Amino acid sequence: MARILIVEDELAMRTALVDLLKANGYRVIAAIDGAAGLEQALEEKPDLVLLDIMLPGLDGFAVCREIRRRLPALPIIMITAKAQVDDRVTGLDAGADDYLVKPFSSRELLARIRASLRRFERGRASVDQVRIGDVQIDFKAQQCMRGGKRVDLTAKEFRVLRLLAERRGAPVTRDEFLEIVWGYNAYPTTRTVDNQILSLRNKLEPEPAHPRYLVTVHGVGYRLEMTEA
Repeated sequence: MARILIVEDELAMRTALVDLLKANGYRVIAAIDGAAGLEQALEEKPDLVLLDIMLPGLDGFAVCREIRRRLPALPIIMITAKAQVDDRVTGLDAGADDYLVKPFSSRELLARIRASLRRFERGRASVDQVRIGDVQIDFKAQQCMRGGKRVDLTAKEFRVLRLLAERRGAPVTRDEFLEIVWGYNAYPTTRTVDNQILSLRNKLEPEPAHPRYLVTVHGVGYRLEMTEA
């Protein structure tokens, strides 16, 4: 059964969530503040995180952004008493997959957990290998073949492609590429992303000047047109 990390500072809520999830067969890890929650997420690599926003120390938004940078595919459901639209938007922009406002029903929470885990399993199953046109990419083996011939890709190019594949056709912004693939401490620019995409198009596209698979989403970033391997 899936392992779920609960990051919640209120004892009564944390206890209730732990009891509910255990009663439904989940294995549970719990943390009482943002720093501990982030550490648990990175060390334990759970299958899903239930993350409160109002936490001592690091708030839930900061924790969510860092988890998303380090573990881009990990499902995160934010649970909070803050119902304002701006807070929901901030949470989703920080990388949350879903958002629940307290008080919520146990049935709804469990349904959202199941839905998030299903999406995660589909994504995890399909991201190991993808095909775009006549290009076959094996992320585990770090191997790329085009028409039966090996194509040399850098480690960063594999990471760019994997991030695109994990989004399953949804666009990835330039800022997301910079944060997740490069890390802002490397001082890259959005032009760095454009140059990397151009390099990949030259290696993978039948007509690099008219890309069919590494598609520009104007004003946003890029998305990948792929078929499951």
